[in-house]
Amino acid sequence: MSVDRLAQLQSFYEDDPDDPFTRFALAQEHLKNDDIETALSFFEELVETDPDYVGTYYHLGKLYERLDRKEDAIDTYEQGIAVAREQKDQKNLSELQDAKLKAEGVGFE
Repeated sequence: MSVDRLAQLQSFYEDDPDDPFTRFALAQEHLKNDDIETALSFFEELVETDPDYVGTYYHLGKLYERLDRKEDAIDTYEQGIAVAREQKDQKNLSELQDAKLKAEGVGFE
C-alpha cells in the first residue's frame, strides 16, 4: 500500500518539485519505509529552501536524535522555535520546546 502512496507522491513531486507539502510528505513516507537517508535529505532540503515550513523542524530534529546527532537535533529545534515564534504558532512552538528540553535531558532522568 505505501508503495502506491510513495509512487503517487513521487508523481506530485515531479509535477511540482517546489511544493513544500509534497516534499514533506515524501520525507515522511521514506521514513515510514525505513529509507532514512532519503528522508533526511528531503527534510534537510526543506529547512534550507522553505525555512518557514515550521512542521519540518520537529521531524528533522527527531530524525537527528534517532541518528544519534543530538547537537544537530537541538540546533534544529532552536531554529524551529524561532520560526514558530515569528509565526505565532503556539502548537508547534510548544511541541518544539518540549522536544528540545527532552533532547537536552532537562527535567528528565
